[in-house]
Amino acid sequence: MHPTENSPARDAVPHNGAAHDANSATRLCENWHDEEIEPRGPISSLLIPAFASASAPHTIEGLADEVAAAIASGRDLIRDDDVQLALYLLYGLYYGRVVDNGDQWEWHVDTIAARLDLERAFEAQLRALVPASELPNAAAEDVAQALFALTAPDPDAGPSLSRHVAKNLTQEQAVEFMVQRSIYTLKEADPHSWAIPRLTGRAKAALVEIQADEYGNGRRERMHSELFARSMRGIGLDSRYGTYVNFVPAITLASFNMISLFGMNRRLRGAIAGHLAAFEMTSSIPNGLYARGFRRLGFDENVTEYFDEHVEADAVHEQIAARDLAGGLAESEPALLSEIFFGARACLLVDDWVGEHILESWEAEKSSLRKPFPFEAVLAGRDEGEESSAGAEVGAGR
Repeated sequence: MHPTENSPARDAVPHNGAAHDANSATRLCENWHDEEIEPRGPISSLLIPAFASASAPHTIEGLADEVAAAIASGRDLIRDDDVQLALYLLYGLYYGRVVDNGDQWEWHVDTIAARLDLERAFEAQLRALVPASELPNAAAEDVAQALFALTAPDPDAGPSLSRHVAKNLTQEQAVEFMVQRSIYTLKEADPHSWAIPRLTGRAKAALVEIQADEYGNGRRERMHSELFARSMRGIGLDSRYGTYVNFVPAITLASFNMISLFGMNRRLRGAIAGHLAAFEMTSSIPNGLYARGFRRLGFDENVTEYFDEHVEADAVHEQIAARDLAGGLAESEPALLSEIFFGARACLLVDDWVGEHILESWEAEKSSLRKPFPFEAVLAGRDEGEESSAGAEVGAGR
């Protein structure tokens, strides 16, 4: 096992509690993971062993039939574990270092066909559920003002995840929150970066400016994904990407897959611009509340710095994203106006679904994860680390 993108040590051991079963699970990329991906249905049961095989890529028998059956079933694909895991794996081929032998499968006809069919059905359900809105003029300032109105906090809204974190977060919920967030945040900025070569002019410059901050302006330790990785390690979690994919529900995967869908399709460049605008415009206040909640539990700057960074950075990014990215794109390509607002509304809707799932689970005194998680091992490991650190400081003081 080699150090990973977000791992500081070669011998870090994940707290995942997963048992190996060669018949039902396969190992993720050897250089990055030691957690086993568990199939969630017939599609992922075909993809996982194919990707793990050391042999040359081959026809995945039955894949097209299983994909067609899932689409024809009429079930909710957004919350379907098998479909969302399949999309996560298929998109992972393009991000790299997610599954074994990914380079061999990236442009294989079977995986491309499966991804296209699944993502089109996924997109169709999103479009059917995302509410339409009255569109402003395709002028930058008009677009910005409409986006600010769309993303403004609702004073009549009910309980929110961020307020719960600030006031009522428990130690176990803190761990769970970070596990849920890790699917996107350890890859933060990457899915939106697909849009850079698809934009021009003012919109392109705005996106690059935002992404430069996300990637630490050239300093690895300041990359937002690295800050989040440090936060994960600070509460006793493994920060290697994908370690906890087995624990997160379909809706969490759907949130990340949606960004990949928008970013990886040039025809959806308006949607990815709108998504990022809404994402940045609804980030600053919640992150301040997240930081407050983690401090209340006694976590130090190693854990809270990620959230603190976003309070300031996203307050700046929201202006750039609304006026220069979304507004600039609307001015240069007015035909994309409706797509910009579709992407923004999709961001708000799906992220609301994720937050509602977590909060409703916690209010019912249940876990929001899809299978039991070894909280005790994680918390015990963190406590032991704190005791060792305190002992070292005392010894040095003497």
